[in-house]
Amino acid sequence: MSKICEKCGKKPMFGNNVSHSHRKTRRRFDLNLHKINVNENGTMKKIKICSACLKKGEYIKA
Repeated sequence: MSKICEKCGKKPMFGNNVSHSHRKTRRRFDLNLHKINVNENGTMKKIKICSACLKKGEYIKA
């Protein structure tokens, strides 16, 4: 399942886990995605958008 916002195109970011001894291992910061139903041209469509786009108010969660 892709972790990409269909509205703004945000993708996961990558960084490091840093332990107490300062060893670094790679990690992934995923988006806070929501599946919502959107009415487009009279048809219901399910899209995945991030919480930042949901807060903007362009789409309203059913």
